[in-house]
Amino acid sequence: MKRQAMRDGVITEADTCREFVTPRLVEAGWGAAPHAIGEQRTFTNGRIIVVGGTVRRAKQKRADYLLYYRRDYPMAVVEAKEIGLPAETGVQQAREYAEILGLKFAYATNGHRIIEIDYTAGTEREVDRYATPDELFSRLTAAAPLPHRLHESRLCGRFPIHALRLLAAIASDQPWGAPELGQCLELFVQADASLARDTSHQRLREYARRRGG
Repeated sequence: MKRQAMRDGVITEADTCREFVTPRLVEAGWGAAPHAIGEQRTFTNGRIIVVGGTVRRAKQKRADYLLYYRRDYPMAVVEAKEIGLPAETGVQQAREYAEILGLKFAYATNGHRIIEIDYTAGTEREVDRYATPDELFSRLTAAAPLPHRLHESRLCGRFPIHALRLLAAIASDQPWGAPELGQCLELFVQADASLARDTSHQRLREYARRRGG
């Protein structure tokens, strides 16, 4: 049953998400394991601000949705606005959040219209549906092997844990060469030395060694 606000003709952002956005994300396959939909995910603690000797923390950044290719690997962000606002209202925020998180895909929506930002193609366009997890993954890996793209984009160093989990999840199905993978593995450890002891890192090292690395 819709809330009183919807019965009174006022549709809030929360109503828009529940009634229009979430069902379409589920329809696109993001709610089916191993993929996942994260709602209202806070990803910064808020910048510390000092004014006149008083310390306060700025507002946290919170994404309306994070779309996970695997539960430990976010692939896209969705910024939703209430249905009475233009979908374009959320574009700048969607871009900001994607860039902070190092994601290559973002969406802005008002429930009816969907604007897709694809950093792999350099495009911003209105679409009639959300891309499926496999469609976004195919775009991400189309231009070059994933380890090469992660290395070139510096994501191995900026988000080593996320990048490591993604590589570990799909490595057995990929024909990656040892040099491409080795570059990322080195950057993981440079960014976080403790990852050298991570079982996923060790498995990928062995994977690269078997291929001549």
